Amino acid sequence: MQNPLLQFSGLPQFDQVRPEHVTPAITQLLDEARTLIDALGQSTEKPGWDNFARPLEDMEERISRAWSQVSHMNSVVNTPELREAYNENLPVLTAFYADISQNEALYAKFRALRANPSFDTLSAAQRKIIDNELRDFRLGGAELPEDKKARFKEIQEALSSLSARFEENLLDTTNDFAHFVEHESDLAGIPEDALQAAREAAEADGKSGWKFTLHFPSYMPVLQYADKRALREKLYFAYATRASEFGKAEWDNTALIKEILELRAESAHLLGYANYAEVSLTTKMAQTAPQVLDFLRTLAVRARPFAEKDMQELQAYAAEKVGLPQLEAWDVAYVSEKLREEKYAFSDQEVKQYFPEPQVLHGLFKVVETIYGVHVRQSEAPVWHKDVSFYDINDHDGHLIGQFYLDLYARNGKRGGAWMDEAITRRRKAQGIETPVAFLTCNFSAPVGNKPALFTHDEVITMFHEFGHGLHHLLTKVEEYGVSGIKGVEWDAVELPSQFMENFCWEWDVLRHMTRHVDTGAHLPKALFDKMVAAKNFQAGMQTVRQIEFSLFDMLLHSDFDPKGDKTPLQLLEEVRDEVAVVRPPQWNRFPNNFSHIFAGGYAAGYYSYKWAEVLSADAYSLFEENGVLSEETGHRFWSEILAQGGVRPALESFIAFRGREPTIDALLRHNGMTETA
Repeated sequence: MQNPLLQFSGLPQFDQVRPEHVTPAITQLLDEARTLIDALGQSTEKPGWDNFARPLEDMEERISRAWSQVSHMNSVVNTPELREAYNENLPVLTAFYADISQNEALYAKFRALRANPSFDTLSAAQRKIIDNELRDFRLGGAELPEDKKARFKEIQEALSSLSARFEENLLDTTNDFAHFVEHESDLAGIPEDALQAAREAAEADGKSGWKFTLHFPSYMPVLQYADKRALREKLYFAYATRASEFGKAEWDNTALIKEILELRAESAHLLGYANYAEVSLTTKMAQTAPQVLDFLRTLAVRARPFAEKDMQELQAYAAEKVGLPQLEAWDVAYVSEKLREEKYAFSDQEVKQYFPEPQVLHGLFKVVETIYGVHVRQSEAPVWHKDVSFYDINDHDGHLIGQFYLDLYARNGKRGGAWMDEAITRRRKAQGIETPVAFLTCNFSAPVGNKPALFTHDEVITMFHEFGHGLHHLLTKVEEYGVSGIKGVEWDAVELPSQFMENFCWEWDVLRHMTRHVDTGAHLPKALFDKMVAAKNFQAGMQTVRQIEFSLFDMLLHSDFDPKGDKTPLQLLEEVRDEVAVVRPPQWNRFPNNFSHIFAGGYAAGYYSYKWAEVLSADAYSLFEENGVLSEETGHRFWSEILAQGGVRPALESFIAFRGREPTIDALLRHNGMTETA
């Protein structure tokens, strides 16, 4: 039987992929790759694009396409067998790429290709790929002496394994927790749809009562609505101490954090950098850690007064109206929801009834179709779970330009959060252009009973955000693999298209078309929309300083922290909170232990990217505000200057080409209601 992971002529065959396919596929691909690398390294032919760089790109694309299927399934339908296959092959792949990055013969040929006069005749995309390759050889240790090369490679393999374990510990801790409630009186305040989901979850376990978990669609309604304070505290404690010493010892991430930080620092020193942040920033728009820290602290100074005002209002309301003179961390979401309902006379739960899944998707696709002139239609493809759907994107002439999978609901065996990833990347091959394909993954509440899934407005925003990433991957016009879509885009600019899309969720001309009450079929009333807009920047100050807190912690951890010193990451985090936070979690909160973005997700010394890119996205969207938010002309300009460019040119150049000038912070502050007149 043919291995489905080795089929590259069409869409992935997710209905056929089994754990036992993984090792044979990866082994065969790596054997073929090593044979190619040896031949290219020993060739006496002068290296050019077609006889040297392109075969390497072809090889990389095949390995990446096979492994992306394995990695994706490990994230969304995790089983012990699949995890074992994933963990068996992860160090093998890491070692393979570490060997390539230190291969002196390949490095010499890339240098020769760069120095050849023919370099100037290559396309901009090809030149950028070669420059990126030379940079990555240096960052991979190609210029190190042999003994240091070996140590550097050991570190890369160890870091890969440690990051995977960090994520697994978090997933296992999250999946392991369940709290059953027997008495309905203990559930006062929790919305009916959340209760029904909890009832169905208990029934699925053969138990009576209601089952609550740490998956966000189950956890958050308790924190936000449960009148019983002890219930909120129990779930908050479980969530805030995941993968720490408060749970099973084998799932504690504390030692992993220390080891990861020590190895990152050592790898940076081997390469001649002062710290890991310097390594991380070589592939980003920002150039130095002090520049990032200055950006964050400047934003903090602007946001802190608004955050303090938000917190004072919340504390006063808690004491006067809710009978909570001492506001604890597990009270914040609950009291905030009560305050918002009183101030703006609506609740998240009320709004949620207007956002059934089919209508939300229709509205999302309508925005994209309007500003870009494309068409989104549901299609068919093999999938990894019955809840997954699949779509085509066609241009106005009916030509297929992209496809994507949509996996929206939370479930056991699926890691938390929301993300976009690449399944197939656009590139020109001998038989024509390869159609790009994306994975779009969220963790929303599944349909309950006979009703469609209902989304909060925040979840709608999340969906628009991930779809923005998807469009960045799918609407590229680049034809070379290494800089197509999001490849080669500076990490702190990659959030621009995603955060840009969020803005449309606050436009009446968009929302009125994408809402329909689940029971009555009525569109969202304008009066309720106006209340939502009035409440848009509710606690924006608190939310901003919270993001700055995480970003400062990350950057300081990787630039100005000795992992072998006496200070712990938790102590550093407390110092950051002294500087910027207005909400102080309890001493037992173990946020670093579940901060997977920086310890398992590629955001190390890069979490600031969310705020950095928010400046870009708000400023980019302001051109739509000036020209009409659904302007097709502005949409096509955004497509051609931002989305289409991939990683061919610096993100700042793309931004200036679109906006006509460099970005400013003003639009972000205005959008968040943090201006002097706000």
